[in-house]
Amino acid sequence: MNQIAATTSAIAPRYAGLPARTWKRVGLMLLLLFAVVLPFFVSNYRVFQLNMVLVYAIVLLGLNMLTGYNGQISLGHGAFYAIGAYVAAILMDRFGWPYWATLPVAGLMCFLSGFAFGLPALRLRGHYLALATFALAVAMPQLLKYKAIEQWTGGVQGIVIIKPDPPFGWKITPDQWLYLFTLAIVVVMFVVAWNLLRGHVGRAMVAIRDHPIAADAMGVNSAMYKTLTFGVSALYTGVAGALGAIVVQFVAPDSFTAGLSINFLVGIVIGGIASISGAVYGALFIQFVPNIADQISKAAPWAIYGVFLLLFIYVMPGGVAGFVRIVARRVLRRFLV
Repeated sequence: MNQIAATTSAIAPRYAGLPARTWKRVGLMLLLLFAVVLPFFVSNYRVFQLNMVLVYAIVLLGLNMLTGYNGQISLGHGAFYAIGAYVAAILMDRFGWPYWATLPVAGLMCFLSGFAFGLPALRLRGHYLALATFALAVAMPQLLKYKAIEQWTGGVQGIVIIKPDPPFGWKITPDQWLYLFTLAIVVVMFVVAWNLLRGHVGRAMVAIRDHPIAADAMGVNSAMYKTLTFGVSALYTGVAGALGAIVVQFVAPDSFTAGLSINFLVGIVIGGIASISGAVYGALFIQFVPNIADQISKAAPWAIYGVFLLLFIYVMPGGVAGFVRIVARRVLRRFLV
């Protein structure tokens, strides 16, 4: 999406007489309009799936900030997703909080958790950091089953959440309302991320990733940026976890295994490393491709999933976002030049 807009901006102004920024805005507005009306033309099950795509897009955007832009590999973001989900579930079930009020609390809790984890992780790089975060993902389901906190987490039985009704007496289904609510959150968080990454903060993150010694020599506080990036990335994941719990209406420890964290990493690789729009493409992949694989073969769905994964990596080594950018550039040159 951003790639298409960027490619259009490089070519279209010479032919249509419109500035690049106008083309970008028109394209994004049309895309947003399509996203708004989409839930009214598909089944409730499809709306649920699209809801999860939006939730995963927030996770992948946060993880891409950490891994794609800052160079810190994490295999533990499923743990932060679980924290956000449980914070929302506990506040709604035990304290009767409205669903929307749980989001900032879930985000704050995950920011603090990510920041705290990021401090000792400063000593780790590359695969050592990946293993440390993976240990967090492996431990999280067992921690949630711990009997000392079972009265809050529900233990292995988990917590059931009541799906919120549309406000103001709107004549839409709860699934449609949750989709629109989640879409609004996605737009806000993507705009915040875009502004953050295009400014000096984003440049500092990339400098630390590509040239850490040079960044330190230029006065960039690598420790501060790394820990803050870890915290912000966890914040995004926590908000997504809260939204995911509200959409699914249920949380349980075994819903947040280490496989979830691996899926998130797969999502940013398939979507495109260091790409904002890649978060959407990656979310579509991890939501729909496993279902497609299951429909193709009930006996060996993960084998089919692996084939899809290899094909995507082979055909689009730069991720779907990079592939879309290349295709869009060629199409625009063909029809506009």
